[in-house]
Amino acid sequence: MEHKETATQGEGFVLDMREDGVAVITIDIPDERMNVLKAEYMDQANNLADQLEQDPALKGVVYISGKPGNFIAGADVRMLAACSSAEEVTELSRGGQRFFDRIEALKVPVIAAIDGVCLGGGLELAMACHGRVATDSEQTRLGLPEVQLGLLPGSGGTQRLPRLVGIPAALDLMLTGRQVPARRALRMGLVDDVVPASILLDAAVKRVRELAGRRRRQPRPKIRLGQRLLQSNPLGRKLIFDRARKTAEGRSKGNYPALPRIIDCVEIGSSRGIRPGLEAEARHFGELAMTPQARQLMNIYFATVEMKKDTGTSTGTKARPVNRVAVLGAGLMGAGISYVTTAKAGLPVRLKDVSAEGLNRGMKHIDGEITARRERGAIGAFEAGRQLRRVTPTLDYTGFGSVDVVIEAVFEDLDLKHTMIQDMEAHCPEHTIFASNTSSIPIARIAEGASRPGNVIGMHYFSPVEKMPLLEIIATDETAPEVVATTVELGRRQGKTVIVVKDGAGFYVNRILAPYINEAAHLLSEGVAIDRIDRTLMQFGFPVGPFALLDEVGLDVSGKVAPILHEAFGERMRPVSSTERLLEDGRYGKKSRKGFYRYDRRRKGKKEVDAKVYKLLDITPDNSMDPEEIIDRTVLMMVNEAARCHEEGVIRSLRDGDIGAVFGIGFPPFRGGPFRYMDSRGVDNVVNRLKELQAQHGDRFAPAHTLLELSRDGRGFHGGR
Repeated sequence: MEHKETATQGEGFVLDMREDGVAVITIDIPDERMNVLKAEYMDQANNLADQLEQDPALKGVVYISGKPGNFIAGADVRMLAACSSAEEVTELSRGGQRFFDRIEALKVPVIAAIDGVCLGGGLELAMACHGRVATDSEQTRLGLPEVQLGLLPGSGGTQRLPRLVGIPAALDLMLTGRQVPARRALRMGLVDDVVPASILLDAAVKRVRELAGRRRRQPRPKIRLGQRLLQSNPLGRKLIFDRARKTAEGRSKGNYPALPRIIDCVEIGSSRGIRPGLEAEARHFGELAMTPQARQLMNIYFATVEMKKDTGTSTGTKARPVNRVAVLGAGLMGAGISYVTTAKAGLPVRLKDVSAEGLNRGMKHIDGEITARRERGAIGAFEAGRQLRRVTPTLDYTGFGSVDVVIEAVFEDLDLKHTMIQDMEAHCPEHTIFASNTSSIPIARIAEGASRPGNVIGMHYFSPVEKMPLLEIIATDETAPEVVATTVELGRRQGKTVIVVKDGAGFYVNRILAPYINEAAHLLSEGVAIDRIDRTLMQFGFPVGPFALLDEVGLDVSGKVAPILHEAFGERMRPVSSTERLLEDGRYGKKSRKGFYRYDRRRKGKKEVDAKVYKLLDITPDNSMDPEEIIDRTVLMMVNEAARCHEEGVIRSLRDGDIGAVFGIGFPPFRGGPFRYMDSRGVDNVVNRLKELQAQHGDRFAPAHTLLELSRDGRGFHGGR
């Protein structure tokens, strides 16, 4: 009997029945830029499953997206945030599990046709299918990033991923939230084929036909023999899970409860079977969604989504077109800025330096970053070559006549920056924006050297530029609104999370970081051991301790910023004199192979404190100070300064203050940022503790005026007590 092509329309899902008996289900969630799985569409999805199960002429099914460059970005986080109990979230998980079980149980082949991001619930849907075909687009990435929200995959991901790629690879993806490009997913066995986007549907239908003639719809996992033998016996599995727990504990310091729960789910599923594994997954998913860590991480997620719509101006001014960028200075910062401009923003870059040696080093750095992406499978050889060719080096200003934005990344010298502006204005069009990457000099002072100060702005990147996600945009009173909007948009194209801050010494991130670092130096001068301080603050949730951070940034860089902040903010920012003695001894940190830590040897990959520092400072190190005292002395200095920045309008919103601290200096994301942290701890508690420290150690601990007001009114930054 001839089976005619028919279509069933629906909100979010469209079923198109082809003449060859293959059902194509197009996912296109209305009013969303990206497809996200929502509870309100589950009835429709299940109704379609009923229809497929009852169709005797059905030959196969293809799930595909109606949104180019996006398969499914995951579940709707707003749906989880709206839940008020663990039981409610657990039931959502079970509903997703039941639907994906139905996909897997269909008696005809089901293929996921993946173009663009396939994350979270999207990958769980794809893994429930009997095969997966992905496009070779750079946008195509697969992963289970739920851990970044303090959660675990809740619709079968903890059970199906290990069965596809093996337990170690699955744990690595789930415990890190890492996303893999299509070609790497193919090597892992996560997808079966990688094709151009133009033939995706044809390739998926072809895969349906290939599987239709086989008894076994799911191909054997691409797991190496040694790994298969290891995970196929109880002793081998115990070794894998013990190692995973040790690694997870070392990475998270016990601050992320999702990590041990993920391991538990995989272990239960591998030893007792998929049904007990799914039940554990649903239960843990519900419990995790109610933890303080998950709630704060969801707040971070919502804030970053909201920021993507923010132009950086109160008037909603539109950005100017940017077609070409120039970078002045080919050092690590300049090369890093050039790399994100070509690789992420896809823009041509004119890279200028004063020496051929400097240019060669900069180009080598850019080439290394692009090559690393190619070797990881993130981009192909053609795209790698194209990205590198977009960066053209120069020793003069040739080619600057068509540049829209010049980003300066030269030494922290005001006269030099004035010269850069004047050269730029002489060789560039009148509309060209001059953006300084300074970390310490106020932008208004830099703009004094410009004849067009409205085009001058700060773009403060963080090192290393390739990895650090934050970009501070610093506007002066004279900066034109369209210049702000243009640099915000450029920063986003470079892959950065952007905050706009008021001009002033230290801007926002360095201003709140300085008192934290300075207080750590006070603790050291009192005899508290370097590694005691660093370990305590890493246990609190920072990725590195303050002394390890100083070694990374460079004590000489910190030494240049500290006097500027001291001049601007007085005694509370007075640098501890020990820093000067270290600089006199040639201790600039990692770059000089000499700092607070030793860099001439490592023991089991761990840094070793250089005991000579204690002799130099005439200190006998002690490990007896209570961790809570160390945390309060340092962290409260940081959050108190953040409160002052909000009070003075340095940041435009609490949201920007939290995001700036989390993305710029690694403030523990599971604590939500300085303002969420103060609210969760209680503003009253923060004020009382600051007053205690003020009585003991001086007025640098005096509570910010806004904290005193909130405490008096019994409120937090976000309302309530």
